[in-house]
Amino acid sequence: MKFLTTTKKTPLAIETRDLSKTFDTVVANYKVCLEAARGEILAVLGENGSGKTTLMNMLSGIYFPDEGEIFINGQEVTIRSPIDAFRLGIGMVHQHFKLVDVLTATDNIVLGLTNKAFLDRSQLSAKISEISSRYGFKLDPEQKIYNMSVSEKQTVEIVKVLYRGADILILDEPTAVLTPQETDKLFDILHRMKEDNKSIIIITHKLNEVMAVSDRVHILRKGRSIATVDTAATTTQKLTEMMVGRAISLKIDRPITVNKQPKLEVKNLTCKNHEGRTVLDDLCFSVNSGEILGVAGVAGSGQKELCEALAGLFAIHSGEILFHDKDKISSIVGLPPMEIIKMGISLSFVPEDRLGMGLVAAMDMTDNVMLRHYYKGSGPFTDRKSSYSLAQQLIKQLEINTPGVDIPVRLLSGGNVQKVLLGREIASSPQVLIVAYPVRGLDINSSYTIYRMLNEEKQRGVAVLFIGEDLDVLLELTDRILVLCGGRVSGIVDAQKTTKEQVGLLMTQTSEVKKVKSHAK
Repeated sequence: MKFLTTTKKTPLAIETRDLSKTFDTVVANYKVCLEAARGEILAVLGENGSGKTTLMNMLSGIYFPDEGEIFINGQEVTIRSPIDAFRLGIGMVHQHFKLVDVLTATDNIVLGLTNKAFLDRSQLSAKISEISSRYGFKLDPEQKIYNMSVSEKQTVEIVKVLYRGADILILDEPTAVLTPQETDKLFDILHRMKEDNKSIIIITHKLNEVMAVSDRVHILRKGRSIATVDTAATTTQKLTEMMVGRAISLKIDRPITVNKQPKLEVKNLTCKNHEGRTVLDDLCFSVNSGEILGVAGVAGSGQKELCEALAGLFAIHSGEILFHDKDKISSIVGLPPMEIIKMGISLSFVPEDRLGMGLVAAMDMTDNVMLRHYYKGSGPFTDRKSSYSLAQQLIKQLEINTPGVDIPVRLLSGGNVQKVLLGREIASSPQVLIVAYPVRGLDINSSYTIYRMLNEEKQRGVAVLFIGEDLDVLLELTDRILVLCGGRVSGIVDAQKTTKEQVGLLMTQTSEVKKVKSHAK
């Protein structure tokens, strides 16, 4: 394996030599050689399907390698389970937290660690407070998980692995749902851990964060180690080329459109969940034809409920949703999706749950495409020919990597699944397109394909509502940004005139929010 020249630190905390893992005929990792030193932050980059998660799962004991060796502090070890990993000082913080909501932070941190009938909670709290003080965490040990913000839950996960003695930390997409301010705080904490001689491995798709926080970067492509480079000696462009294998532009276009007219208008929209709690409170905004309106907010601010309410999938307590079509204005409040379609309103919704709400995992591309318009058929038999042709067309146009249209979509990578879903919805020629986190978990190449597709719809005059979590993307791609905080609109800003920090303040409704609040029309 030939690596680019790097300034390698010693001693090594963890090292893999020719680590390989195969699932049936799929080679997930092939002879991967990775090194992480004491007191450094190593970023691991790669496209979807490059083997990042499989590699980390082998290090954390979830998978057992087919061949190769793992060394901890220079000694060869065998990791057969997460318990083995913990005993060796390896702790992994997953993107989707592994916490019990009804328990306190303390209970989650010590869960499964002792067989004692009674625990000294004062000693537990003291140790947790000591860890928090050392690294700069803000954590109430007795707070219930369900009362915590996303960043607080992440804090519990990190403190949990530190409490269990981890000095090698693996973080999977740690900033995916954090505000810029929360991300900065996390990076400060990681630097303190680095100073404390911890070894930190980060998996992320955000190149700007790689450049900001890491010391070195390990690049994977198609399951193989491509290079390990010093962050200070590289650029985002070079990293992208190594990941993809060719040059790729990192510029997100924002085409200018004219004659924008209101297409979807929301007035005083209020929604309550099944427990009677208000999840959307008096929302007022409009989405214009030929524009992309971004929606920003910390997780759980009402993004999911907003999408589903507009698509006719979530009950509305009060308010109006008006669809403008030339001189005609139609109300779609309380109407199910089929009734909206029968009114001649072309509205497409791409949910964040791709294989739960968007597609049927066990069906192939043809059948999933057919779901969008099967009701138009006549007689007892459905016509699969047009759906088959459209599926073939989508494979060619969107460069979907699949053995064929007859393969179940659950066997495709996340990026290819998203292309199938978004391509199907766009093929219906919508007037309003609602997309929720369309690039979440996707590699940079797939992400830019999605951005291009959304811009093409914008230029076609479609009103696009884009719910996103990467503020850098929202600022580059969208025309305006609607910010949600606790189910309310805390601001609507011009994406070209605002900053990431200002949007972050609106997301958290701090005392500074009045200074940056704007209602750009």
